[in-house]
Amino acid sequence: MRESVQAEVMMSFLVSEELSFRIPVELRYETCDPYAVRLTFHLPGDAPVTWAFGRELLIDGVGRACGDGDVHIAPADPDTLGEVLIRLQVGSDHALFRSGTAPIVAFLDRTDRLVPLGQERSLDGFGTSLDEALDRILAEEQSAG
Repeated sequence: MRESVQAEVMMSFLVSEELSFRIPVELRYETCDPYAVRLTFHLPGDAPVTWAFGRELLIDGVGRACGDGDVHIAPADPDTLGEVLIRLQVGSDHALFRSGTAPIVAFLDRTDRLVPLGQERSLDGFGTSLDEALDRILAEEQSAG
C-alpha cells in the first residue's frame, strides 16, 4: 500500500547576501521509497524543480552540518537551531535555501509516524520493489553496453 506525507513550507531562496525571496517548497515522503524525501521548489517563472535525497540526511542536517556531494544541510545558527540551510549543487552551480526548523521537524515527525527511522526495510514489498528496480537498471546497462 502506497502512503505518503506531504507538507508545504515557505523557504527563502538566497540569491546573494543582499537578495532573497520567499518561495513555496513541497516536502514529500512516500512509503514506496522509504529512505528518501523529495523537495519540490516552486521558483517564480520556472518549472518546479524536485530534488530527492536521504530522509536521514534531512534529519541529521537539522542539528548539525552534514552532507556530501550535491546536497548539504546545516543549522543556520548551531546555538539556536531555529533555521536550517539547504545547499543544492549541480556542477559549479548551486542554490541556497533557508527555512524555519519547526516545519521541517513537524514533517519529519509525520514521516517517522508513518515509517519509523530504521524500519524502512521492513515495509511489505519494499525488498521486491528494490530487486525489480535493480534488475531493470542492470538490464538497461547491459543493453546499452
